[in-house]
Amino acid sequence: MFALFDDAGKFQAGRVMSEADSSMQIELDSGKRVKVKAANVLIKFAKPSPAEVLGQGAAQAADIDVDLIWEVAPNEEFGFEDLAREYFSANADAVQQAAMLMRLFDTPHYFHRRGKGRFRKAPEDILKQALVAIERKKQQALQIAQWAEELAAGNCPPPIKEQLYKILFKPDKNGPEYKAVVDAAKATQRAPLDLLKDAGAIDSPYQFHFKRFLFEFFPKGCGFPAVQAPPIKDELPLAAVRAFSIDDSMTTEIDDALSVQGLGTGTVTYGIHIAAPSLAIAPGSPVDALGRARMSTVYMPGHKITMLPDDVVQTYTLIEGRDCPAVSLYITFDEATLEVKGSETKLERVPIAANLRHDKLDGVITDATLSGEAPADYAFASELAFAYRLARHLKARREVVRGKPETFNRPDYSFKLLGANGENTMSDGIEPQGNEQVVIGIRARGSALDLIVAEAMILANSTWGGWLAELGVPGIYRSQASLQPGIKVRMGTKALPHAGMGVAQYTWATSPLRRYVDLVNQWQIVACAKNGRTAALAAPFKPKDAELFAIISNFDTAYSAYNGFQSSMERYWTLKYLGQQGLTELDCAVMVNGLVRADTLPLVFKAIGADNLPRHAKVRVRITGVDELTLDVHASVVARLDDATPADQGVDEGISEGEDDEEVLDNAGPLTLAIDVTDADAPAGDAPAP
Repeated sequence: MFALFDDAGKFQAGRVMSEADSSMQIELDSGKRVKVKAANVLIKFAKPSPAEVLGQGAAQAADIDVDLIWEVAPNEEFGFEDLAREYFSANADAVQQAAMLMRLFDTPHYFHRRGKGRFRKAPEDILKQALVAIERKKQQALQIAQWAEELAAGNCPPPIKEQLYKILFKPDKNGPEYKAVVDAAKATQRAPLDLLKDAGAIDSPYQFHFKRFLFEFFPKGCGFPAVQAPPIKDELPLAAVRAFSIDDSMTTEIDDALSVQGLGTGTVTYGIHIAAPSLAIAPGSPVDALGRARMSTVYMPGHKITMLPDDVVQTYTLIEGRDCPAVSLYITFDEATLEVKGSETKLERVPIAANLRHDKLDGVITDATLSGEAPADYAFASELAFAYRLARHLKARREVVRGKPETFNRPDYSFKLLGANGENTMSDGIEPQGNEQVVIGIRARGSALDLIVAEAMILANSTWGGWLAELGVPGIYRSQASLQPGIKVRMGTKALPHAGMGVAQYTWATSPLRRYVDLVNQWQIVACAKNGRTAALAAPFKPKDAELFAIISNFDTAYSAYNGFQSSMERYWTLKYLGQQGLTELDCAVMVNGLVRADTLPLVFKAIGADNLPRHAKVRVRITGVDELTLDVHASVVARLDDATPADQGVDEGISEGEDDEEVLDNAGPLTLAIDVTDADAPAGDAPAP
């Protein structure tokens, strides 16, 4: 006696060796004996052999007309053997019964399983839906195969091109477009990015980088809905000062200005005036929602995406020739000793006499002219001289707290993109196309005008941070526990020391048109200015406010991403510069892990031969190739330029809160994709972020 049984959805057959009420011992053709529950035994037969029943049954099952048996099957539940007798004959043998069992089992859209060997035919409407879905899946499989063939042949189907960034960075792994790319990559043994590039999916490396960023952070585009800049309703007194700002020529969001009063009297009042959008923009208002959605202005060479609409920015920016609403911090100093005598915060209208542009004045306003060693033939000469003297004093005082001086061992680089007409693309507000002429300029960090502005902003941010804490009003602070390697700057709501700055506490409150946390802090500062000791009750954000922590988290995420994007675009334009200038060799300094840093360009990259050299060693590196899409540089060391290497002093980025070695490694790394050619059928939504 033989038996066919169901083994976890797989049919097997063998000789019955023994039988009890609830189970059987069955020997398979392989010689293996298994214990089978009686309920799982579906057919008992004497002939033919088990192998023949399984083989012939499978062959006959493929020939059974499933539409016909669905038509003749009863509406109520039935057994496979009943339908076998109806379809074949009243004396259906073991092979025919096995064939019917297999056919019913393999067509669950026609017949629903109701137990061991029991079935019920699917209702007509459900069957039609299932057949449509099966046909759709079949056509989709054909479409995937066709797209994969086109990609392998060097042509990109339009649906794949339209979903390029989603496929590469946030893929739906069950989507046909994604599967086609994976299949083509496997078939051609090529990386997905190379495959797509050669198939014409990527119009240009620049557009690839820019649109990838927009896909991630501005999926609805970077335009603004129509909003009106709300008016400032406060009656603000006019300040008796002549203020001036110091910014780059392309800066439109002028947040800060300075003033100096009382020179020659023994007591000088130093004014730090910050644009006051908080006096008009209320928390929860439409304009606030726009700023909170973006968190910061996004900067890149030749272009920027502002945090607020331009009409709103121009309403509150500190433009020359206007009396501009401002939150002003006045600090009184002894003119001789520069000791602080007092401070006061006022809400007022400030006459902006001039917008000075440091890129035009860095060569005119210098340490020599500000120190009296050279003639000072420019506006605000005496005011700038005092501001510079004060800035050096403040810096020296902070360095005592830091425990070591701030050093600026690398320059700042500026990027200017020139269009076909030779005009700076930033001035016309037009998005670059990626083929503009690149001009990379160098401005030494710690230049005179730089130092004046930097120290004034540190003074304002640390002073206001202490004032908020004194009045019990929460703010958003930046703190750093120590200058030890690996101790990074963190954001929080507590007024903690900032070791890198050398101050007791430090907020961000001086760029409310460009950074959302500055706007938040300005709301809190305005509450203090209006309410004094009762400010904690009137401030928009209260102690331990969950919304404040949410803002910090969202800002941290966005700001880090924006900075990473800016670094990537600067790297792109630097690689473009190499080609435009025909540069094939660079003098560099060795860093860590085989990385080198170019002496005269903002470029860090790996170079063959640098791994075994000491840090800070000076080398000449030959560039053998660049990839503008992955931002990779292929290079090798060709000569050692120095005999001795200075001791490793570490990286001291001064007041900029700059990068550390880990961030350098991140910025020098290859492009990361979320597409995985080894796992095309993974559940959707599990892809890592780019």
